[in-house]
Amino acid sequence: MVSLTKRAIGLPACMGLIFLLAYILPAFAKGAVITEIEVNNVDRSLLLYFRVDNCFTKDMKKAIDSGISTTFNFFIKAYEARQYWWDRKIADIKVSHDVKYDSLKKVYMIKLSEKDNKTIFVQDFDEVKKILSEVSGLRVAELQNLKKGGHYQVCMMAELDKIILPFHLHNVLFFLSLWDFETDWYSVDFVY
Repeated sequence: MVSLTKRAIGLPACMGLIFLLAYILPAFAKGAVITEIEVNNVDRSLLLYFRVDNCFTKDMKKAIDSGISTTFNFFIKAYEARQYWWDRKIADIKVSHDVKYDSLKKVYMIKLSEKDNKTIFVQDFDEVKKILSEVSGLRVAELQNLKKGGHYQVCMMAELDKIILPFHLHNVLFFLSLWDFETDWYSVDFVY
């Protein structure tokens, strides 16, 4: 009788764990991540390319479409890795991608700090997502400042700027906290 009771209790507990994991694991898998990292040397400069995946939700689109200005921040650091000494910092860069929707003109206005904040007008939200989530050809350092055969590391992370609303709107727009994100730090090592 005791073994039947153990089995009867064990099976539902096991099934509960399976269902719990079925809900938790996809939530972790959907977090924002940095992908397609590429470091190139072009025109005497070290250039960085990467993309952030899984950073948009339906709530975020609703908030942007309602006219809330949204900013993606990208933080980039570059170091010369030295074996018996502190690593030497080569670059510490913050890049911002801003978007605001103009409901009268039905157009998204995007500004990229690495492109001199010139306004880009886009009507398709899929194109907006692509532009906001990619850093393309960011000049990290001049090659003359790197040593041939030196070991280097470029680190990057992304976050959505926190939106501060007037107190009376906190209860109405509580969903905004659901689309704040921040990635982990990602790095790529290379020898110049």
